[in-house]
Amino acid sequence: MTLTIIGAGPGGYETATAAAAKGIEVNIISDGPVGGTCLNEGCIPTKSLCRNAEVIEDMRKASAFGVSFEGQTGENPEVKFDMAKAVERKDEVLAQLRGGIEFLLKNKLIHLHIGKASFVDAHTVKVTSPEGGETTVSSDYIMIATGSVSASLPIPGNDAEGVLTSREILSLKEVPKRLCVIGAGVIGLEFASIFRSFGSEVSVLEYCKDILPRFDTDMAKRLKQSLGKRGIAIETSAQVQSISRNGEELTVKYIKKDKEVEVVADKVLMAVGRRPNIASLNLSEIGLEFTPKGIVTDANMRTNIPHIFAIGDIRGGMMLAHVATFEGERALNTIVAEMAGENVECPMNDGIDLNIVPAAVFTSPEAAVVGKTEDECKAEGIPARCLKSFFRANGKALSMDEPDGYCKIVVAGEGGQFKPGQILGCHMFGAHSADIVQEIAALMNRQATVEELRTIIHAHPTLSEVLLTAARQA
Repeated sequence: MTLTIIGAGPGGYETATAAAAKGIEVNIISDGPVGGTCLNEGCIPTKSLCRNAEVIEDMRKASAFGVSFEGQTGENPEVKFDMAKAVERKDEVLAQLRGGIEFLLKNKLIHLHIGKASFVDAHTVKVTSPEGGETTVSSDYIMIATGSVSASLPIPGNDAEGVLTSREILSLKEVPKRLCVIGAGVIGLEFASIFRSFGSEVSVLEYCKDILPRFDTDMAKRLKQSLGKRGIAIETSAQVQSISRNGEELTVKYIKKDKEVEVVADKVLMAVGRRPNIASLNLSEIGLEFTPKGIVTDANMRTNIPHIFAIGDIRGGMMLAHVATFEGERALNTIVAEMAGENVECPMNDGIDLNIVPAAVFTSPEAAVVGKTEDECKAEGIPARCLKSFFRANGKALSMDEPDGYCKIVVAGEGGQFKPGQILGCHMFGAHSADIVQEIAALMNRQATVEELRTIIHAHPTLSEVLLTAARQA
């Protein structure tokens, strides 16, 4: 049995190694370095720069901890920052991780092909190498995991010099004095937070009425206030009209409350989301069903062509690396069961709940979510109540000098489709929120109630006690 995987991001390479462990021969095609967007221009490089930003912020408030620098006194000491050195460190991290993936793929059952893939027929894929050479691979099953690419607003000046995507901004060797970020989603806010720590004057323009439009509105508003205290200027309900270059400056014009306003910057980051990377696959040629939002699949990741599956960003759902990995596992489980002659149900009963997905925003402070929001419960007619707590009442947060934070747990009320008290979601921001929210994700996967959370002993003093404090409000 053979499987071809198009794409070597987390979904692709982890599925390839899992398939090989089950004795399946795998062709994996990578258009560029292995690791995909997540490793090379997404999750990992941004987190590397987040660490640089975290170190800088710690140094700036060092005096509160009795630490001073020679020749400097008082708060907010001058911190010298070498952007080129930070990028060099980031590249070293990426190289180390790429090396690890390449080692994993050195399996006798895995054949790595570097190049751009396109379908010849429903079982055959052509690979065009960077040098222009062509080869074809045929297999029993095919899995598409080509990820996504940065989207751009269709406005004048969107391709002007100095207008960057999330790929180009990672390679800047100097910190821009003024940075304008178009889009207050996850990508936009993370870079806004990073470059504010690096010393940039940062302006963020968001079309929607709140930042993080798909997140809990209460949490988003509180996070906006927190970022504002750090000096990040955020304008919501701002409709960007154009970008123009005047010498070394870029002018971004936008409409707010029927008035035209402008922001002047040295660099502009276009962070208005991502779109599925389907352009070069030749999907129409084989009759595979897709829309502008991505490839259409069932809950087992199967497309309208039964032996072809699609996972990750290419499906246009939650564009997260960990989602792609587990969707790959679901698709592989389906293939293995089918190979064994089993009657495969949809969705497959493999224990993976793709409706419970934790997500994080690595701003300073961090934000993290899992499950339903309060607004979603209202829209779906689900009886629910919200339990809240604050980091300023948490001993560990205060000892860390990280009092800015908030936690909201959404639990089911009486008379709905869920058992009373069942945990439906958690929305928080504050130090290490990305780590803390995973506890709620684990409980949700076991349909736990807030009463059960309340009986779990939490170590003291820890940040995770914010969950226990919220649970005790029930």
